[in-house]
Amino acid sequence: MVRWGIAGCGWVARDYVGPAIAASANGRLVAVYDPDPLSRERAEALFGVPAHTDFTAFAQGLDAVYIAAPNHVHRRLVEQAAAAGLDVLCEKPMATTLIDAEAMVAACAGAGVRYGTAFDQRFHAAHQALRGLVEAGRLGTITAIRIVYACWLPSGWAPDGAAHDNWRIDPRRAGGGALIDLAPHGLDLAAFLLDERLVEIAAMGQARVQSYAVEDGALLMARSASGALVQLHVAYNCPDALPRRRLEVVGTLGQVVAVDTMGQTPGGTLTFIDAGTGLPSPVDVPGAERSPFLNQVEAFAAGQYPFTGSHDLEIMALVLQAQAQAKPPGMQDAA
Repeated sequence: MVRWGIAGCGWVARDYVGPAIAASANGRLVAVYDPDPLSRERAEALFGVPAHTDFTAFAQGLDAVYIAAPNHVHRRLVEQAAAAGLDVLCEKPMATTLIDAEAMVAACAGAGVRYGTAFDQRFHAAHQALRGLVEAGRLGTITAIRIVYACWLPSGWAPDGAAHDNWRIDPRRAGGGALIDLAPHGLDLAAFLLDERLVEIAAMGQARVQSYAVEDGALLMARSASGALVQLHVAYNCPDALPRRRLEVVGTLGQVVAVDTMGQTPGGTLTFIDAGTGLPSPVDVPGAERSPFLNQVEAFAAGQYPFTGSHDLEIMALVLQAQAQAKPPGMQDAA
């Protein structure tokens, strides 16, 4: 039974990570950490565990920590967790710079603790079912993966209706906008579905709708080691009522279309289209009701987390390469 702590008590921790740990068969939430008094108060009331401002006190009695804090403090928190002998599961992106990401992996390796980036899309039941279809050869040779992962994020966005510091649009703390926030999931998911590395990337960005200093949309193209193409559209400028979460995997024997599977919640639909007849058929998804966060924390606690530091650093490097290419005119560099 892994004793978890959560560092960073924003909406992802409150709505998804905390409930997943509480529901897990092999873990329990012991403590939370956040410098913000309102975030601590809400988390303590919601989960009934102590809320700390001192990391050393927070780390006492823990086995692992889930880091859900703003991107620019990931390195500091990972290094503190490693020094305390805790395994680490850290939200994406790993950091705002590759130097920080490399230091995080090195700190955990040096301390003999496990490090993993929270690529929870691999743990969505529909995506695991889709990986099974690819492995079984049902789609033939995969030629392309197309992903749309978009949302509406205005400058004054507040997930709980209260005053909220929207750090995701601050280039210093976030490292960028829609691309650095959403693209890591799509790139990692493509590598997972193909079971191979992505080795090349190109991108274009836009600052077209929202009034802030980071990109509100981007298109990325990547190539896998064997030559499959990956197209990824990420955005903060797509109204939530529009279709905005779609995944297509195209092969020589068929195509699978996943609708509303990208994201934090379970559900969505998976449809196979036969290349010979063009006829669609629904795909059964075992465990469709399970949260991808629940699957993720249980796998990590069981020592079955499939990521390595080298893989995570490869994805981070691709994201930062795309970020550099996609920067629209006038967008600030992270500092």
